[in-house]
Amino acid sequence: MNAPVTARTATLLLVCGSIVVSLSLGIRHTFGMFMQPMTQDLAWSREAFSFAIAIQNIVWGAGGPVTGWMADRWGAGRVVFGGGLVYAAGVALMAVSTTPFMFMLSAGVLVGLGLSATTFSVVYGAVGRAIAPEKRAMALAIVGAAGSFGQFMLVPTGQFLIGSAGWLMALIGLATAAALIMPLALGAAERRDTEVHHVFAQSAGEALREAFSHRPFWLLTIGYFVCGFQVVFIGAHLPSYVLDKGLTANVGMLALALIGLFNIFGTYGFGLAGGRWRKKNLLAGLYFARSIVIVVFLLAPLTPTSVAIFAAAMGLLWLGTVPLTNGLVAQIFGVRYLAMLSGFVFFSHQLGSFLGVWLGGLVFDKTGSYDIVWMICIALGVLAALINLPVDERPMARLAAQPVR
Repeated sequence: MNAPVTARTATLLLVCGSIVVSLSLGIRHTFGMFMQPMTQDLAWSREAFSFAIAIQNIVWGAGGPVTGWMADRWGAGRVVFGGGLVYAAGVALMAVSTTPFMFMLSAGVLVGLGLSATTFSVVYGAVGRAIAPEKRAMALAIVGAAGSFGQFMLVPTGQFLIGSAGWLMALIGLATAAALIMPLALGAAERRDTEVHHVFAQSAGEALREAFSHRPFWLLTIGYFVCGFQVVFIGAHLPSYVLDKGLTANVGMLALALIGLFNIFGTYGFGLAGGRWRKKNLLAGLYFARSIVIVVFLLAPLTPTSVAIFAAAMGLLWLGTVPLTNGLVAQIFGVRYLAMLSGFVFFSHQLGSFLGVWLGGLVFDKTGSYDIVWMICIALGVLAALINLPVDERPMARLAAQPVR
């Protein structure tokens, strides 16, 4: 076995990786605020805009296993650098898209590819390998919280840019922010001479066959589908939902910012809790709590206060699934192929994201309301809670005689 990763190297990777995720997810969470101004100025339907964002999510998910495998094989730094380049280009081209097809290629394909290389599966894989097992839950929680902080900071920034300079210049500004990911990739580079590998000799194909034949892997995968459906539907359509109900654009912006703010505490808290209590029980409780929060939100009178309370409550539950789900993958299968396996699980999340954001636009265009999709969100939350309860958290037998690294 090679020498362990030094504390300095691990800290640098954690800091740079966290900033990368913060920028990547923060920019991505601003896109919902562009729906109304862009569709009105360009005479597009909401379904056309939603379909492009849906394609973004499916490309993001489909690219995850590939970029994860590349990061496992060649290190996260190169993958993050390329992802930052593609991401920045995609956001810049969103600004000059004049047809729904061009918007689908830029916001959908390019941004989706960029996200797949600069977010959870790639960064979590690198951090999971660099950080000692006893500190891994806290490190994953920090990365997740950083993504939430990016949402909290960049959503108000995006709204300010849209209001002061227009949506086109706002996208140019966000493209510039995405370009900052490239220099940060240097700090996210793994030191291949100090990388820790499993003693167990396992190829990528063997790791996939092992995971695909293990029931808990599929239970986690199905549960993650629900997470994607809920959060992307809410993130993309909540600003338009509150506008449709007669509230102002600032209420929608504040809601997304509050989700990001409270998600910092929620993601970090669930990540730490996953180091102390059974992760599957925490996941089940989180999904069930989401359904309760949505029910209360829909039954209560819609006011700026009720929207803010809903956003705060949902923020606490927003991405707590990420450190818990990735932590379970690492716990059960080890970290040698963590980025690749997390990428496959995340693909299911993005299938849910695709369906949630696209169905939201389609249902609204057909019925003039989001009510049907809200009901689906509630039912899926209960289903995900039940699916996670029977997950077997025990590590694979091959890991029993060695450290889980």
